[in-house]
Amino acid sequence: MFILLSAAIAPALALLGYFYMRNQMATEPRRTLIQAFLYGAVITFPILFIQYVMEQEGTMTNPFMTNVVFTSGIEEFFKWLIIFVLIFRHIEFDDPYDGILYGAAVSLGFATVENVLYLLSFGLNTAFVRALLPVSSHALFGVVMGYYFGKSKFSNNDKWKEYLFLSIFIPIALHFSYNLIWTLGGNFIYLMVPFMLFLWWFGLRKVKLAHQHLIEHLIENNKHS
Repeated sequence: MFILLSAAIAPALALLGYFYMRNQMATEPRRTLIQAFLYGAVITFPILFIQYVMEQEGTMTNPFMTNVVFTSGIEEFFKWLIIFVLIFRHIEFDDPYDGILYGAAVSLGFATVENVLYLLSFGLNTAFVRALLPVSSHALFGVVMGYYFGKSKFSNNDKWKEYLFLSIFIPIALHFSYNLIWTLGGNFIYLMVPFMLFLWWFGLRKVKLAHQHLIEHLIENNKHS
């Protein structure tokens, strides 16, 4: 059991640690990040409950609508809601890169619980693929979501609403594409590899842009101090 839990939790902690260490300009309180991670873990259960009720009631009988559209939408919406309600106005969300960290933390909290439940059902032989695909994809969805939350909060113009909309729209679109590729069956690998390469490129680009935005934010604050 210990080995299984370690295999389920380690990828998420490694990815969160990676994005944490990428923040060279400021250090986010670890306690707040842990709270964000736990928020993400907790929302797994209402999401699973809603999905179970929908399945039992036969509300959605079309596999595409259930496994692609509904799943990607509800998972990203709950993550977005947690960040918007509990983190967006938090005093510790005080620079643009924080969005990256909080987005990744909430997403990885969710991915960790999902991963534990999956490995308990299907065993350790799926651990590597789970770490490589679902866990890392959730992390990157969270990075993108958090980037736009940071843009929204620290935007100096009237585009903050646009960035707030993008903070949910783009992660849902990416998650939708990811789930869609899984529906291809045995041929999914031919699209999944380029998609994951794109997702990593896209996510790391947002990390770089968040750093640039952070530097601009610090310079602006120094001018007024």
